[in-house]
Amino acid sequence: MRCLLCHASIEQDVNWDTVLKPVETRVMCAACRETLPLIEGNVCPICNRKMDCNATCSDCQKWEQSDKWQGVLKRNQSLYHYHEGIQEVITQWKYRGDYVLVKLFQSDIERIVKDRRKQWPTAVVPIPLSSERLVERGFNQAEAIARLMTRKPVHLLERLDSEKQSKKTRYERLNRINPFRSKTSVPPHVLLVDDIYTTGATLRYAAKALQDAGCLHIESFTLIRG
Repeated sequence: MRCLLCHASIEQDVNWDTVLKPVETRVMCAACRETLPLIEGNVCPICNRKMDCNATCSDCQKWEQSDKWQGVLKRNQSLYHYHEGIQEVITQWKYRGDYVLVKLFQSDIERIVKDRRKQWPTAVVPIPLSSERLVERGFNQAEAIARLMTRKPVHLLERLDSEKQSKKTRYERLNRINPFRSKTSVPPHVLLVDDIYTTGATLRYAAKALQDAGCLHIESFTLIRG
């Protein structure tokens, strides 16, 4: 077996445990595994940002002080810290169309889904791409993540704009017309899924569209906390 990132050969451990029960196939070498550091320890209870203590971060305090946004997104949970190493992994996966790299995240996603299955909403909704972005990339990265969480993601949202969010300033992201609308009736509880949480604007606009359609409780899961 070779590492999906660096293509180095991976030696599978052989011991009595591996002989007596099924072995999880490793798709990353130990060195590449270090590029995916899990978020642990103290975090903001709303956005999952790493904190020195368990306290709400200043960004989330601002969101919650707004009459428009207060309580729209109940909680976000992310797997990995954002840093230079993981940026290269995501660039290769997301922008160079290397879909198979989603397997790098599979075991960590399956673990967290198992741990939180009873707490999370059962309706898993990937953040949609515009048709232009979907053609450009070849797949929706949020959809790929959602399919590792459940066999049947629910497509409740439609994207109305095609501008790249990475090209927008923070002010522009936070002060635009909602780029999402609900396509159909919505369940009362929803788990939104995306690849990265940066300002939180994308997830909150999506949550707002669902809330306006009647959804009562919206959480989110992202691969990375920027």
